[in-house]
Amino acid sequence: MRYELDNAMLQTLLPSFAAAEDALARLDERVVRSPVGEGFAERSHFFDAAGALWVAGELVHVEDLVLHDAHMDSRAPSHELTIAHSVLRARRRIWTGEPAWALGASGLATLTATLGEGEGTVPEAKSPAVSLETDEESREEDGPLAAEMAEIDALLARSQKLLDIHTGKLPASETAVAPPARRNDDPLGLLGDDEWDEEQRLAEWRGLLPLADSLPPVLGAIILFEAWERIEPLRRQHWLGGLLVAGHLRARGKVASHLFSFYGGLKLVRHERRRARDRATRLQAFLEAMHLGAAAGLKELDRLSLARTQMELRFRGRRSNSSLPDLADFILSRPMVSAAMIARHLRITPRGALNLVNEIGIREITGRGRYRAWGII
Repeated sequence: MRYELDNAMLQTLLPSFAAAEDALARLDERVVRSPVGEGFAERSHFFDAAGALWVAGELVHVEDLVLHDAHMDSRAPSHELTIAHSVLRARRRIWTGEPAWALGASGLATLTATLGEGEGTVPEAKSPAVSLETDEESREEDGPLAAEMAEIDALLARSQKLLDIHTGKLPASETAVAPPARRNDDPLGLLGDDEWDEEQRLAEWRGLLPLADSLPPVLGAIILFEAWERIEPLRRQHWLGGLLVAGHLRARGKVASHLFSFYGGLKLVRHERRRARDRATRLQAFLEAMHLGAAAGLKELDRLSLARTQMELRFRGRRSNSSLPDLADFILSRPMVSAAMIARHLRITPRGALNLVNEIGIREITGRGRYRAWGII
């Protein structure tokens, strides 16, 4: 399938392309100069993770995601909430890495957790930390913990290979040499499809990176996302495409101040348009998603700036070691905070956290007396 853009297609996409370019440039400049830029970047991780599940047809509440991330679940986490937290952790990993790390071989190997080895298989060469076994333990292959120890050994070996890739001891190209092995715990192929070669599909998608780099950043980003939607490299991590689009925009310097929330804008586009048969309609929908996501980001910045100004009036003139400024920064970095979260972050008692919340004057959003939470709406 060809992914190039001809002249007729470019003329069709030009109005949407200009609007998306302008909106992204405005958002990036505002975030760089805004005093709440760091809090905005952190909050966008939560909203984009919930938006990724929304696009996939699942509903995850941002409040539940915040509590799950703080290890303060009010109930057992659902499968969708666990996936949303995976998206959240992947976004943080991309943001903490180098701008071009996510689209590189080592970055994709880390994000997709595919290093050419089968899940649950014991590698032949173990790391030195794992190979220190006595002869008696090696003879007990049929012990009650043999399977669990084999899984731990495989996990340690994959982790060691990742560390070798990052430190330069092992070239990233060696990770794709070995063919994927069949899972020992999946003899019928129920958890994996042999005909669905994820490594080959991922290599096909990576082959479009030179084309995307030759185009303007926004056009290259929508080309990469459309190819991700059509090729479907990963069946269990299909949400990774939107994160790689944000990583591409960051690597090209278009949105360098934060990791753009692409799914936050994509969920505002109708499903019929972003999944249309016509390619031009799909590309216009992706450009519109960038425009809407940037517009929503600007509104969020205005809300956060106004909230910070109001909170500054509360702790202006306080002593220099007051905890109120740290509390304001923490509130701006989360969609929702609770007394236990504040107490853990500021290392104070829950009673002290409640006193600080009352002094800073933030809105309570739960409406319940037993469990209370505050946030900026």
